[in-house]
Amino acid sequence: MTRRLAVVAKKVGVSEATVSRVLNGKPGVSEATRDAVLTALDVLGYERPTSLRGERARLVGLVLPELQNPIFPAFAEVVGGALAQQGLTALLCTSSTGGVSEAAYVDLLLQQQVSGAIFAGGLYTEADAKHDHYRLLLQRKLPTVLTNAAVDALGLPQVSCDDGAAVEQAFSHLVSLGHRRIGLLLGPASHVPSQRKLAAFVAATARAGHAEQAALVEHAMFSLESGQASMMRLLDRGVTGVICASDPLALGAIRAARRRGLSVPGDLSVIGYDDSALMSCVDPALTTIRQPIEAMGRAAVDLLVHQIEGSAVGTAELMYEPELVVRSSTGPVKP
Repeated sequence: MTRRLAVVAKKVGVSEATVSRVLNGKPGVSEATRDAVLTALDVLGYERPTSLRGERARLVGLVLPELQNPIFPAFAEVVGGALAQQGLTALLCTSSTGGVSEAAYVDLLLQQQVSGAIFAGGLYTEADAKHDHYRLLLQRKLPTVLTNAAVDALGLPQVSCDDGAAVEQAFSHLVSLGHRRIGLLLGPASHVPSQRKLAAFVAATARAGHAEQAALVEHAMFSLESGQASMMRLLDRGVTGVICASDPLALGAIRAARRRGLSVPGDLSVIGYDDSALMSCVDPALTTIRQPIEAMGRAAVDLLVHQIEGSAVGTAELMYEPELVVRSSTGPVKP
C-alpha cells in the first residue's frame, strides 16, 4: 500500500497524504486533484477502493486493430488530442492477431470503469465475426462510438467515410485518363466497407458501359504482401489501372507491377485509400483517397462526450466525404 501511495503521488505530483485522503474518501481535496488521483490509479493498473468503483474513470478506451497501417496512429493522435481537451485520457488497446482480443479488451475496459470507448476498424466491420461484446457494451450502457462502416443492427453511433463516393472518385479519375480495364483490390469479402466499395464499383462500371470490369475484383488481407499476391492475379487479367482499399494494398500493387517488369504509372495506374503518412514520399508518390480523419475523429469524440454527459445521440451513421489526392502513381493509359 505504501509503495502504491508513493507511485500514485509521484504520477500526479501531490503528497502521499493527499492520495491517502482520496482513497479513503476524506474531505479537504479539490475535485480536480481527486479526479487526477483516480485517473492515475486507472492508468497505473491499480484497483480502486471498493467505495470508488461505482464511479466512471476519466478514461476512454481507444480500440484499434493494429498500428502498422499509419492511418491508425494518425487517428489515435486526433482522438487522443480531442479527448484531452475534454479532460479525458485515451487508453490505447490494440487487438492485433495473436494478441489480446477485442472482446478481452472490452472486459478490461468495463472492469476499469472507463467513461466510454471508441472503436476504429474493429470486428464490427466484419459480417462473419462475433459481435457479442458490442451488445454487452449496449447492455452496460457504456458510451460507445464506432468509426467506419459496421454490420447492421448493432445500435451504436457510427462515424464513417463514404466508401461509395471514394470508389466513384477513383473510378472517374481513371476513366478520365483513358483506362477501361480497371481492377478493384479489396479487403476480405465479409468486410463491410469493402462490400460498400464493391457495390459502388459495380454501379460505376455499369454506368460507364464497362460491365466486363465488374469481374476484375480481388479480395486480400490488409497487408502489403497480400496486396502484392492479389495484384498479380489482376495483372494476369490485363488491368491497366487499379483501385485499392488501403494504402498498404496499393503499395503491394506497385511492388507486384515492378516484379513483372512494369512501370507505375506507365503500364499500371494505382490508387490507394486513406492518404496515410508518407504516401507523398514513396516512389511514385501515391494517388489516393484521403479519409477526413481529423473531422471524423473529432466527431467521434463529440458523440462520445454527449453520451457521457447524459445526452441522447442518434444511431444514424454520420457520413463524411473523402477527397481524391492526385499524385504520380496514375497516368494516361498507353495507346
